[in-house]
Amino acid sequence: MTKQDFFALGIGHKTTNLNKQTIDCFFPNPVFNASPEEIKGLNAYASGTSEISPSEALQIKQKISPHLVPDALIEADKPLTMVYLQQDNLIDSVEEAYLKLHLLSHRLTLPNTLNLGQLFEHLPTVAWTNFGPIDASEINDRIIEHRVKGEHLEVYSVDKFPKMTNYVIPQGVRIADSSRIRLGAYLGEGTTVMHEGFINFNAGAHGPNMVEGRISQGVVIGEGSDLGGSASTMGTLSGGGEIRISIGKNCLVGANAGTGIPLGDRCTIEAGLYITSGMLISVLDENNKEIKKVKARELAGASDMLFIRNSQTGQIVCKTNNQAIALNEALHKNN
Repeated sequence: MTKQDFFALGIGHKTTNLNKQTIDCFFPNPVFNASPEEIKGLNAYASGTSEISPSEALQIKQKISPHLVPDALIEADKPLTMVYLQQDNLIDSVEEAYLKLHLLSHRLTLPNTLNLGQLFEHLPTVAWTNFGPIDASEINDRIIEHRVKGEHLEVYSVDKFPKMTNYVIPQGVRIADSSRIRLGAYLGEGTTVMHEGFINFNAGAHGPNMVEGRISQGVVIGEGSDLGGSASTMGTLSGGGEIRISIGKNCLVGANAGTGIPLGDRCTIEAGLYITSGMLISVLDENNKEIKKVKARELAGASDMLFIRNSQTGQIVCKTNNQAIALNEALHKNN
C-alpha cells in the first residue's frame, strides 16, 4: 500500500432520520495522512463509508491508534460508522462531508487544503435542538411529541452546519458564543472569539488571534492579527469573486472595517473603512505626497500598509504602516 492509498479515517456515531438516512456524524478522533505501516489494519476495507461492529472497531483501534475510538463508543455495543478515504476526491456522502469538516476543526489540516466539492449537495438541512439533531422535515411532529410528554424541545438553528463545539473543542481557545463557530472552522491555539465574532467552515485563525468580526468561508487570518468588532472579510461563496482573501501576521482590521483584498503582514485598516478590490486608492510616500492612484486589487498581498480615509476629502489613502500591532499576551494564554 502506497502513501496515496490513505487520506483520512474516522470511526464514530451517526444520527439518522425516520427513513434511516444519515443527518449527522460524530468522529471523536479522526486520523489524517497516516503512514502505510500505521494502516495495515485497513487492508480488508474498501474506500468509502461502512458500518462496523464494536469488535471490528476495537481491532482497528488496536492496529492504528489507541485514541481512534473512545472506549465509551465501543462499550455502548452499538453499530459504528467508519469512513475510510484513500484519496481526497469529491465528497460522495453525508458521512464523508462530516469527516472532512472534523479534520479541519481537529487542526489536522488547514483551510483551503481539502477538496470540499459537493459539500452542500450532501449536507442535509437539520434542526439542531436540545435533544440533538432532527431532520428538518420531521421537526414539527417532534415538537408536538415532546409537548405531549411535558417536555420543551428548543430549536437552536435550522441549518446545514452544526456548531463546532458540539463535536470538538480545540485546546487553548476561548469562545464567547459557540453558536457562531461552525463545524469545519479552524481555531489555532491562543485564538479568542468574542460574542460578535463568527468563523465559517473552511476558514479560521492560525492563533493567537483576537476575533471580534466575521471570518468568511475560505479566509485565514495569520498569527497575531486582530479582527475588530463587527469587522468583515469578503468570502467567495456569495458573489465575492474568486480572489481568496487572507490576512497576514500582526494585522489590525478596525471595528466595522473590512477587506475584499488579501493583506500581507503588519497591515492596518482604520475603523469603519471597507477596502474593496475596485476601490481607487491614493498611495502616499513618507512625506504624505501622492505617488500614484491604483485600484486596491493592485495592492493585494503587500505588507506594511496603512489604509485610512482623509476626513476632509473622503479620499482613501495607503501609507507605510510604521506601527505593527501586538496582542495582549494575557488575553490569549487561555489557561
